[in-house]
Amino acid sequence: MVQETLLYVISLLFAVMLLVILGLKLKIAYPIFLVIGGLLISLIPGTPRVGISPDLIFLIFLPPLLYEAAWYTSWPNFWKMRLPIILHGFGLVIVTSVIIAYLSEKLVPRFTLTIGLLLGGIISPPDAVAASSVLKYFKIPKKVKTVLEGESLVNDAASLTVFRFALAAVISGTFVVEKAATAFVMVTFMGIVIGLAIAQIIYYIHKLFSTTTDIATALTLITPYIMYLTAEHFHYSGVLAVVSGGLFLSSRSKEILNHKARLQSAGVWHTVAFVLNGLIFILIGLQLPSIINGLKYYSIQDGIRYGLIVSALIIIIRMVWLFATTYIPIFLSRKFRESPLRPNWKEVFLVGWAGMRGVISLASALAIPVTLADGKEFPERDLVLFISFMVILVTLVFQGLSLPWIIKKLNLSEDIREIPMDVQAQQIHLKLMKLSLVRLTDKHSDLIHSNMLVKTLKQKLENEVGFAKLNIDSLKITDDEKEQVKEYNRVLMDIHDFQHKKLSSLGMHTLYDEDVIRREESRIDLEQSKIG
Repeated sequence: MVQETLLYVISLLFAVMLLVILGLKLKIAYPIFLVIGGLLISLIPGTPRVGISPDLIFLIFLPPLLYEAAWYTSWPNFWKMRLPIILHGFGLVIVTSVIIAYLSEKLVPRFTLTIGLLLGGIISPPDAVAASSVLKYFKIPKKVKTVLEGESLVNDAASLTVFRFALAAVISGTFVVEKAATAFVMVTFMGIVIGLAIAQIIYYIHKLFSTTTDIATALTLITPYIMYLTAEHFHYSGVLAVVSGGLFLSSRSKEILNHKARLQSAGVWHTVAFVLNGLIFILIGLQLPSIINGLKYYSIQDGIRYGLIVSALIIIIRMVWLFATTYIPIFLSRKFRESPLRPNWKEVFLVGWAGMRGVISLASALAIPVTLADGKEFPERDLVLFISFMVILVTLVFQGLSLPWIIKKLNLSEDIREIPMDVQAQQIHLKLMKLSLVRLTDKHSDLIHSNMLVKTLKQKLENEVGFAKLNIDSLKITDDEKEQVKEYNRVLMDIHDFQHKKLSSLGMHTLYDEDVIRREESRIDLEQSKIG
């Protein structure tokens, strides 16, 4: 049994790789391609029926995926766009849940308000991985990317909280708005507090204790689980614990990780996130037969009709909310009208259209218990699950496949940035060279004259040529030359450390894109790795 399960998982991973390769060839975002591929695989006769445990998603998949997203989110950009992020991440989730609750009660004969709220909580949060995997092929405004990534970090917590309270209401038969609102604030606040507290402990462990590169990387892998499980143990938001803790540690990564640990952990995390996301999206597609077979009181035609109507509703609700929250403040306030961050209608439309549903929605739907506490069947579970699947499918495939066409029609390339990214990279590199020359002259002026290697380094900086480690065979040089090599490497390491500190300050500058800053950091890390 164990061997069969392992073989099936390996087969799925192999299928994921093949589908992603094909998706790259066709320039189709891999989450969309994997869901479609999973659907097609599920229709093959004899294919084993796969059931996803919600605990598997919440406890194994969710913490590292959230942590990875938080780690690579720019805190300066996040804070700069905090108002739209909070409005969409919390406000839109709650508004969507409430509207879907009332409309689905009118639409579906057997639905109650609490079941509608349960459905709303499930389908309200967009999936960031799906949107970012599509948008990475196109040049889009930095603030659009920031809003989409930031929204995805907080909307999961809001939707899961709504889902939790709606589920409790269905089971108990009572729902008090005041108590739910108070509990929502407490769950959110304490989740953030726990995440930051654990992040502070992890920070000091990295800072005060000497760790190897492997230990430091392993510690980053277990950190999100510690945050998530601790918060959930006390019935607070594990999602926000991971997000807040991840943002805190990411902003201090240069203090707690050396260049080797940064390079290794980056490679490990990219691979882990890719594998986990790949498995999740192909498993979504493989759920089709189980979900269809689960329909008991409704026909497939009814389920499809309800699913399409609800899918259209959440797209419309998102569009109306985004345009309203963007232009009403601009209309009422001069401050918003004159803000340099004020978006145009094209950017607002793109953010709205990129609201595809995914992993969290499926996990929440599957987490609905089959029976109530008294042993009775959970009301309308089959239809809620089917509608949720339909919403995921429609938004992922329809919106996802149409996004490239939408981006081209919106012609956002003219409004991307005042400075192209390649020019930014050259400017940052030039600025670092100039600052490094000042550092070399001020701190190591005596060695410039006595050490030929340091003098050569100064000439390279003046000529704006990248650093490289000199390939010197230690067995063929004298003891005096060995000492010069050590001095040279020490000076070079000091210059690279200085460049990292200056990059941190440049990261707070609105002129430069965070992706360019990160690429420059990786370049310096690679240069340091050549030294040792």
